[in-house]
Formats: sequence, C-alpha cells, structure tokens
Amino acid sequence: MKDVVRAWWACRRAALSDRGSGAGAVIIFALVFLSLSAFVIDGGLSISKRERAADIAEQAARYAAQDIDLEALYDDEGGPAPINYENCDARVKNFAREMDMTGADIAASHCVAADGDQVEVEIQLTYSPVFTGMFYGGDVTVRGQAVAENQVG
Repeated sequence: MKDVVRAWWACRRAALSDRGSGAGAVIIFALVFLSLSAFVIDGGLSISKRERAADIAEQAARYAAQDIDLEALYDDEGGPAPINYENCDARVKNFAREMDMTGADIAASHCVAADGDQVEVEIQLTYSPVFTGMFYGGDVTVRGQAVAENQVG
C-alpha cells in the first residue's frame, strides 16, 4: 500500500509542478507594455498633429493677411492699407493645397473671422492613429487656429 501511495504522490507532484506558471505573468506584462506603448506613440502623434495644425494655421493667417489693398497703400493720404478680407477663404484653401493637405481637410479649413485689420484662420488635419485605431477604428481630426494682424500702413 505504501508503494501505491508513493507512486500516486509522485505522479501528483509531477502534475502540480511549477512549469508554465510564469506564462501568465509574461502575457500580462506584454499586454501592459503594448498598452503603454500605444499610449505613448498615439499620444505623441496626436500632439505632433495638433502642433502641425497650429503651425499651418499661423502660416495661412499670415498668407491671407498679406493680401492688402495696394491702391490704399500707395494712396497719397498715407492711411493704413486694409486687408482684402473678401479673399480670405480662397487664400486659406490655396495655402492648404500648397501644404499638400487632403481634400476633406482643405474643404474644412477656412477663415473664422476677417476684417480690414486682421484675419482668424482655422485649419483641420485628419490622421489615423497607429495602435488605438485598431480598437475603435476611424480617423482623428485636430484643428489649429491663428490670428494675423495688418501691420502695413
């Protein structure tokens, strides 16, 4: 009987060995690592695209504000030369095309407010996240705004 119990106990001990017990921890750490890397990569991409949209908005606002009334500039009265703000949307969309933006982003970029003294521009950029896009799908849209004032006059 002792031999049967010892054989059973040896068989039972072999079945309850520690082999493979670290696999669960490795899987959990791998998932945590992938989640953190997705956060860092997609978070950095989001910040980069927001900065890019703000940068393009600043440049587009300056470009739109450079369209001044030349007749008023060269007028003998010496008054300030107003911005041709009627052309603001067209100039913003033209600048967006020069920056190789997509068609939907060009269509959504526009002048928010414009008058003879200043223009305010909003630029839209759309991008696809690297990791988080796999889970929720779809693109992310960011916007940048900037104001440029007329300094001529």
